Amino acid sequence: QVQLEDSGGGLVQAGGSLRLSCAASGLTFSNYAVGWFRQAPGKEREFVAAISWRGDSTYYADSVKGRFTISRDNAKNTVYLQMNSLKPEDTAVYYCAAALRYYTGSSNPTVYDYWGQGTQVTVSS
Repeated sequence: QVQLEDSGGGLVQAGGSLRLSCAASGLTFSNYAVGWFRQAPGKEREFVAAISWRGDSTYYADSVKGRFTISRDNAKNTVYLQMNSLKPEDTAVYYCAAALRYYTGSSNPTVYDYWGQGTQVTVSS
């Protein structure tokens, strides 16, 4: 059974940092690109960042570029999202997702095969 477990969310003040983790089980993790998405109340799910199978390619939404860093440790079956200089508009539920068919990942949520349950990030002003 494939599982992606998101964790690391919480409440932080503006300007602070959090590190999210996505731990995978039940799949050959190194064969999957991984993306992070987020969804704020009343808004559509939006792309945040993605990383390739081997971690040699990453890309980001313009809204987080320069503040967030995605990385992975395939030996630990885990992907991380380091979030710095957080803003109130970063408040959302964050989800990780795994895609088998796209080496670099994608900003299109429909290409992902598996999703985590989400972790809440709240940034206070």
